[in-house]
Amino acid sequence: MFDKLVRINCYSKSKILKKVAANLLEKFYCCEINCIEIDKSVLFAHHARGCTVAASKIYENVVIYQNVTIGSNLKFNKISNEWENIGNPIICKNVVIADGAKILGPIIIGENSVVAAGAIITKNTLANSIAYGINQFKPKDENYDLVFNSNMINFEKIIETNHKLIAKFKEENKDYK
Repeated sequence: MFDKLVRINCYSKSKILKKVAANLLEKFYCCEINCIEIDKSVLFAHHARGCTVAASKIYENVVIYQNVTIGSNLKFNKISNEWENIGNPIICKNVVIADGAKILGPIIIGENSVVAAGAIITKNTLANSIAYGINQFKPKDENYDLVFNSNMINFEKIIETNHKLIAKFKEENKDYK
C-alpha cells in the first residue's frame, strides 16, 4: 500500500488523487513527500516513517531511511524585507540518506554520497563523500557501501550475531542475566 500511495502522491496528474494519497501517507506512515521532481527508483526504507521530504529534485537510486528531513532553510532579512536562502535540496544519483539526517536549504548532495545518521547538512556535498555531524565531510571509501547495498544482509544473520553479542556481554558482566 505504501508504494502505491507514493506513486500516486508523486506522479499522479490528478490533484485530488495526489491530495488523498498525501493525506493517507501522513495518516498511516507519518510522512510527507512533496518534491518538484522525484525519480521512480527512489527507495524509502521503513515506509518513510517520520520523514518530511520537500526537495527540488531527487535523482535515481536514492535510498532514504526513517525520520529524515529534506527541506528549506529560509530566513527573512528584516533590513531588506526579503526572503533569503530560498530553495530546497537537490539529491543526486545513488545517494543514501541514513536515519534522522537533516538536509536543509538550496544545496546539492553529490552523487554516490552518504549522509550519515543524525547529520545536519546545510552546505553542498561533493560527489563520493560522507556527510556527517554538522556540515562535516570526508571522502567515501570506494571499497565499501555504507548503510545500504542492494545485496542486503540476511536478517537471520543479524539475529544470530545479536544472540552471540548478548551471550558474550552476559559472560563478561555477571551482574546481568
